[in-house]
Amino acid sequence: MKKLVGLFSIVFILTSCQEQQKIGFVDNSKVINAYQEKMDLEETYKGKDEAFKKKTDSIGRAFQTEAQAFQAEASKMSQQKQQEQYQALGQKQQMLQQQLQYEQQQLTQEFSTEIDSIVSRVKKFVKNYGEEKGYTFVLGSNEAGSVLYGDESLDITQEVIDALNSDYKGGNKTSDKKESEKDSGNEEAE
Repeated sequence: MKKLVGLFSIVFILTSCQEQQKIGFVDNSKVINAYQEKMDLEETYKGKDEAFKKKTDSIGRAFQTEAQAFQAEASKMSQQKQQEQYQALGQKQQMLQQQLQYEQQQLTQEFSTEIDSIVSRVKKFVKNYGEEKGYTFVLGSNEAGSVLYGDESLDITQEVIDALNSDYKGGNKTSDKKESEKDSGNEEAE
């Protein structure tokens, strides 16, 4: 019996000595949507999109004016000349549409690339934030349900948002800087 009590005492002592794990979670979409750099990027692209729409409208009006002028003059032209002009206008319209579509795709691709870069920086920031604050785990919650329930006291979403925006406003890229320092340290070790 004494051995059994001694064994339980040892197990109890060993489990009591284990380091307490610190766990927190963040709402991924709240962090991204409240991140000032993302909001600034969206505002920039909103301006670019409006400028593109104005350009598209202007080109459309100019082409429409040209087409109306052709229609006004068409009755004075031979059948052959009308057909040639009509084909030329059709080709011009197709070329303009292709050019505008290409520019729209470029704008969309550029925005997607920059958003991906922001998401990557946020992930690095949260990783570094977790390390600095002594978290064993920082879980991400999202609509897909990676964290179905979490005690509100473990929700560090607002802390992360505040720290992330403070870092951005301060012009610091601490997460990028720390990652590059780690990477260079790993390369030296190899």
